[in-house]
Amino acid sequence: MSLSDPSAPTNKLRLETLAIAGFAVLLIFVVFYALSQRQQVLRTSPSGFDGLQTWLTSEDVSAQSFLGGWQVDQNSVGLLLLPLFDTAPDSPRSHPSTKRELLFQQDEYDLDMRPVLEKARRVQTLVVLPKWRSGMRLAGVAHPVLLNERAATQQLLQDLTGEKDAKIVDARVPFSDFDYTAEDGQDMSARIYAAQMFKSESCTPLIGTEAAMILADCALPKRAIPKSQARNSTNNTRMLVLSDPDLLNNHGLRMADNALIAIDFLRSRAGERNLVIDYSRDVWLTDPDRDSQRERTWADLKRFFEPPFQVLWLGGLLTLALFIWRSWLRYGPVRRDAATATSGKAQALLARGRLMRLCNQDGALLSDYAQARLAATAATLFGPAHARHYAEPKAFLGYVARRHPGLADALEKTLTDIRRLQPRTAPAEAIRHVDELEALLEQVIHDT
Repeated sequence: MSLSDPSAPTNKLRLETLAIAGFAVLLIFVVFYALSQRQQVLRTSPSGFDGLQTWLTSEDVSAQSFLGGWQVDQNSVGLLLLPLFDTAPDSPRSHPSTKRELLFQQDEYDLDMRPVLEKARRVQTLVVLPKWRSGMRLAGVAHPVLLNERAATQQLLQDLTGEKDAKIVDARVPFSDFDYTAEDGQDMSARIYAAQMFKSESCTPLIGTEAAMILADCALPKRAIPKSQARNSTNNTRMLVLSDPDLLNNHGLRMADNALIAIDFLRSRAGERNLVIDYSRDVWLTDPDRDSQRERTWADLKRFFEPPFQVLWLGGLLTLALFIWRSWLRYGPVRRDAATATSGKAQALLARGRLMRLCNQDGALLSDYAQARLAATAATLFGPAHARHYAEPKAFLGYVARRHPGLADALEKTLTDIRRLQPRTAPAEAIRHVDELEALLEQVIHDT
């Protein structure tokens, strides 16, 4: 078996590892792509808000959708439009197992109430309550049978406002009209199918009446402001609540003056800053003005020596100890005396000079020279610790036969010829043997 054969399984293993890693990366990409496509389907459905974003952008209002994944400067957000597609936040939804359950499910994905209230505390927020089941999105048909359960939406309203007396009010007619006065004094009318209204003592109606409003300015519940932030004057204490998403979503935006009302109201609230339609589930808002950099302490450095970093440091120390032990074994202890110049080239030049001067004992001189060159080559290849063993011709030839099969016979022949030389050998013949030996040893040293 050649020396290259053992490496074949290693290369194969590396190819398999790369294939597995590539498949894992592809699988992660497919999962994230599927999740993003699901969000995309929801946003472009009749109950989504992509149409609102397009409409606002066409009217020179800075609007964008946000799915999460990076930090957003809250000072750049004029209004955060937060649609809720979960009637029971903080509770895991049950996944549908049949087509009927899918059509009648009320929750598109799970949400937590804490991030919702935290966003409302940080920036001006318009919270949009859910109204339709998934069947409205899937079938593209709005029908009273596809409305969410009134009790579930009412409980969500009470959790959001912190008022137990808040109630959902259903319309008694198919289409309900609501008056709205624009910023310039123009009278407009919003039309909603199967309107979902509400009443709450902590809310001031903006569209509708105190007994039946769809858009209101409400007080944040006390639990929305943590004790550590209670004295912060920049906290928002109010939020906007839209009980019927059909005023702004893709389904209802085209009805009556809904689109004009959306432009007038949202532009007046957002001002010159961005309007963000937030579909994310976590808080990605940051305030660069208040978030100061914490001073570094020794505790930060000590973290690099705690688990799991302890295992890495221990592995590094063991590896260093192995290297030191192996180098000591191979090269021996450090020599305190200065090493003399004993390179192979210098020895070859000295030998040539001695051959020219002592031509009467060329055979014996060549034999000693060959032995010295084998010892010097063994020290170069194996280190001083193993040089004595491999300096013997038999051991050295065994190594050459394993590592350089093509040179073994030629080297053995050259050494045999040198040992058989007569004491009185012509200088030309002696130098020829030296050149052959040096050429072979150079090939062994440089692995050529």
